[in-house]
Amino acid sequence: MSEFATSTAPADVVRRQYLASAAGDLDALRATLAPDVEWTEMAGFPLAGTYRTPDAVTTHVMEQLSQDWHDWTAHDDTYIVDGENVIVLARYTATNKATGKPIDVRVAHHFVVRGGLIVRFEQFTDTALIHDAMKN
Repeated sequence: MSEFATSTAPADVVRRQYLASAAGDLDALRATLAPDVEWTEMAGFPLAGTYRTPDAVTTHVMEQLSQDWHDWTAHDDTYIVDGENVIVLARYTATNKATGKPIDVRVAHHFVVRGGLIVRFEQFTDTALIHDAMKN
């Protein structure tokens, strides 16, 4: 097993979460989350709300995204790390299954990592662009 796979460095934990999400590996994704994770999808986002367990995150966010969108992917571009805080500048790409409209939307994610697990996540994105892709 590589050092990256077991690293508890905050940026490595967050990167493993993105890789697991992109691969659709929900078990690996859950393994990056603390049992009492606080995962917040921003107001205005179709899945807005705070989810408080790894299973809630994968069921109500990841699985729902894959039901509504083809190839939903968060592309992590830039990492800014300050202790346990990891800010990731990224973009979402996907195609809405109902409308066939694609998105390519910038996003910022704020993670807090403690003890090798993500304890908090907050999303910032242009929700109007996502809603536009969902309208016929």
